[in-house]
Amino acid sequence: MGDFENKEREEVFSKKVRAGKRTYFFDVKATRSNDYYVTITESKKRFEDGQFIKHKIFLYKEDFEKFAEGLSEVVDYIKANQDVVEKRYEANPDDSAYESNEYAKKDNFTF
Repeated sequence: MGDFENKEREEVFSKKVRAGKRTYFFDVKATRSNDYYVTITESKKRFEDGQFIKHKIFLYKEDFEKFAEGLSEVVDYIKANQDVVEKRYEANPDDSAYESNEYAKKDNFTF
């Protein structure tokens, strides 16, 4: 019972992003001393057995700036040096951008 209460208490905010066959979860959590950190989880369903494979990283607030700079740099490099071959987005009725086909018109990945 104590473990469950701690896990419930520590989640502060969550954002789910569906991207093709993958789903990403960005969760803000709090430590016991109420310091926030981020967990980024990639979830992908295996076709063989229907199980979900999950990969998770923990990002602490003292690393946010350097992480964002590094991620931005590698994304900019890819965007500058390689054309996008195919957009892989699934329709999401809760997202008005899908209705206007905004995702198909442009690459809107920015920091």
